[in-house]
Amino acid sequence: MSSAHEGTFEALRGQLQEAAATFADGPDALEGILLGIVDDVDRAVREPLEIFPVCHHSPASAIAMARRLREKQPKVVYLELCEDMAPLLTELRNCKLPVAVQAFATEVDGFPAEWSPLSVVAPITEASAEYQAIAYALDTPGVELVLVDRSSDHVFQWDARGTDPVEPVDAEATPAEEEAALHGDAVGVEIGDLRPRFAELEEHLLRHGRVRHWSEWWHQYVELPLGDSDHDTYRQVMLLVGSLFRRLAPGDAHRVRVDEDRERYMWTRMREHLAATGTDPADCLYVCGAFHAASRVAEFGVQGTATFEIGPRSATKWQHGLIPSSHAAIEAQFGLAAGSVSIAATVWAKNLKRTRVEPYRLAGQTGARKTKAKKTAAAAAPEPAVPPTDKLTGFLRQPPVLDRLDEAELLGWSVEIVRAARRGGYLASTADAIAVFETSILLAGMRDRAKPTPYDFQDAAVTCIEKDTVPGRRDVRRLVEIMMGGDRIGQVGYDALPPLARDVHDRLAPLNLKLQQRGVQRALLDIASQPQLEQCSDVLWMLRHLMPQGAARPIMGERRLGERSIQESWDLALGTHERALIELGYEGVSIEQVLEQRLRRTAYGPQATAATVLEAVEDATLYLRSRRLADELGTRALEVLSAERSVDGAPEVLRRVRRLLAYYRTSEPVLPPWIESFVKAGYAHYCTLLPTAFTDDDATVRQVAAMLGFLFGMESLALSLGCDRTQLELAVAQSHPQGPSKTALLWAAQVQLGRLSRADLRARCDELLGNPMVVPAYPRYLSGFVHALEPVPGLTDLVVEAVSNAFGRLPDPVLLPWLPTLIATLRAGGAELAPLLIREAGRIFPGRLAALDEWVPPWRAQPAPEAVHPARRANGSRGGVLLAAHPETCDAVSSLLGCDGTWETADPGVPGAAFAGRHPDTAVALEVLLAGP
Repeated sequence: MSSAHEGTFEALRGQLQEAAATFADGPDALEGILLGIVDDVDRAVREPLEIFPVCHHSPASAIAMARRLREKQPKVVYLELCEDMAPLLTELRNCKLPVAVQAFATEVDGFPAEWSPLSVVAPITEASAEYQAIAYALDTPGVELVLVDRSSDHVFQWDARGTDPVEPVDAEATPAEEEAALHGDAVGVEIGDLRPRFAELEEHLLRHGRVRHWSEWWHQYVELPLGDSDHDTYRQVMLLVGSLFRRLAPGDAHRVRVDEDRERYMWTRMREHLAATGTDPADCLYVCGAFHAASRVAEFGVQGTATFEIGPRSATKWQHGLIPSSHAAIEAQFGLAAGSVSIAATVWAKNLKRTRVEPYRLAGQTGARKTKAKKTAAAAAPEPAVPPTDKLTGFLRQPPVLDRLDEAELLGWSVEIVRAARRGGYLASTADAIAVFETSILLAGMRDRAKPTPYDFQDAAVTCIEKDTVPGRRDVRRLVEIMMGGDRIGQVGYDALPPLARDVHDRLAPLNLKLQQRGVQRALLDIASQPQLEQCSDVLWMLRHLMPQGAARPIMGERRLGERSIQESWDLALGTHERALIELGYEGVSIEQVLEQRLRRTAYGPQATAATVLEAVEDATLYLRSRRLADELGTRALEVLSAERSVDGAPEVLRRVRRLLAYYRTSEPVLPPWIESFVKAGYAHYCTLLPTAFTDDDATVRQVAAMLGFLFGMESLALSLGCDRTQLELAVAQSHPQGPSKTALLWAAQVQLGRLSRADLRARCDELLGNPMVVPAYPRYLSGFVHALEPVPGLTDLVVEAVSNAFGRLPDPVLLPWLPTLIATLRAGGAELAPLLIREAGRIFPGRLAALDEWVPPWRAQPAPEAVHPARRANGSRGGVLLAAHPETCDAVSSLLGCDGTWETADPGVPGAAFAGRHPDTAVALEVLLAGP
């Protein structure tokens, strides 16, 4: 570098050396930093391959880029962007900017599984230097665009992030938050991340610059001075800023290593391209961030002294596409101040009018303003290369340029913000417009500015108009952002969509809706009168299953097994969730293929349970109507159930098996073989786990009740398939629960099996209520009885009786403290079974309040006294006189049954047939009928 120290910046070095000695009272680290910055600038400007430093989404960089491209007309443009994103850039002409180039991978190979899905995005706006370079290279014949930055795969290979899960996007987010989440959880890649990495330095700059955030400092002290500067001044100042931030960056070893590896990667790719094509470096332009332009790695330059070995990519398969972006999404992802990108877009439009620079736009760019074609005789010849001159000395020594106050512009802003505030619900008036106008000037003067910036105006509007509460959806700060240009949201054109997204739009065309338009649209489907809309319904139900909540929301109509809607109503927001639809296109060419892949992934995943696989079977039947896939997943459910050793999913398994059985019994001539095998294996499986579940503290009452529900509900089918009921009886006999809830559940199972009578169960409940030591635990017994209604619904009347007895027998000092526990227990443990109790109670209890006082519960009603028929004789020893007088009927019946018997002599002391004595009405009526009138 000794030769570099002589020449262009020698005078500047001397001045900085004197300044360092004066301020630091002698040579020290300050002198090394200042002289090192000049060395970085000198090294970059002397490089044969011209380096063009930029800052992301900077209007000054975009203006300088457009101007330089028209002057130099390079034949090769090297761009700092992931090299695997090059094929997508031609599709930008079919999109409405801003959009983001995305690399996406769902199945990872070589990365931790918890990182999936992998996503990398590079947002592009019209007011950005990279878009100017892309538009120039793609629309200028003979110009080659080469992306030289690391690939998307290397982005994650060099990533040292943790494995903490990313917080999901809130489904109830406000519109501003939804727009800020357009990039999802993707890793952002930008050209020119130019921000101090030294927190104390940034705080110092903000404090002395009298600004609130970094975006405002950059706008005031870099954007405005460089807006009208020439090319050499722009390059040297940007290199100076990049070198300053680089030399004052903290010693984050990983981040420094990644930055230097990226620079080695890019210079290696450029040298490889130059060697392969033989292009003269003077005909090339290297567009990169100012931070990387001031690089000090040994591979720097076309004459670099070191080589960098680029490692191979992993086996991960990457998909590439374009997704919509927005100003708010860019600000949120890269930590910029809210509204800064919108203000930059406004400054870009003003700079174009002031400087009369003609920007580059892709031919046919959607959303771009049409410009009149200008007749040109021939393209201007590129300017010859001239030795660089020192522009830094004059720039650093010149006083700040004071723009005169544009009163018309400021007055227009003040009137417009008051109008917007009134529309937003604020009580703003003309006086507020005057106050905003004067306060803006006052704030600018306090901050040493002759002309108020948009940030000064924003602060003034908040000060003068903002009240204690926000009457509408947007506060004043947000209203100013909208007024300054708003949050422009991009759109990916139809031709740039992946095949799946285009297929969805084509299949939903009969709805006659603008599906790419943002916002919610209502779709009405009268399937009865227009059968062709049934295919649209199928697409919408699959989209509802695959896409985020809110993309397709049914208002009327439902899809259940064995049911079809004749009319449906939907709220569609596919334009708002265009990113999610595009990412579906990375997984397959049709939504049916994506849904089938996801169902298989769920069923064969390591976390799959029998319940989740059965859910996949149901979804395959509902949405795909695929018997083949349903049978395959059903066989998988049988395998998973056999391998399970817990009963956590028993309630869900019972619910879904019942639903699938009901569907197949009504729609199929015979049950599928897999579900028969599932019922048979499930019967044996739950019989084996039942004794353990009764004693396991981790198994809840609901889970054990679901097991019993499976065993009792599927018993008839299981026995017909060859299962043995003795296995269930042995499992119940071996169960010995300790808790009250499971004990009550066991009693219900014993009643169902006939091992315990209803009278004995009633007696046990009475015994519990009569024991003062057990009364506090009685609600838990009731909880077990309520859950027992799942496997034994015939006990509903006994459960109502048990609850009623508790209310009738317990004294108030015991009953009143116990009621909250009872209600909480029923609500938490038996909410889905409570309707059974309510319906049974409505059948038993009187319907009118007046009848309640005289009402006697049926379980307490005494049998009515036997009425003595007049024809009945007083002598109770009458016996079976009729049978003895007419024995022919009995003899005929005995002969028919093959019985040979003899008649015994009636004993006068024996009353005869005891059953006829207890119930004489039938016999008396028969006697009267036979006796005749």
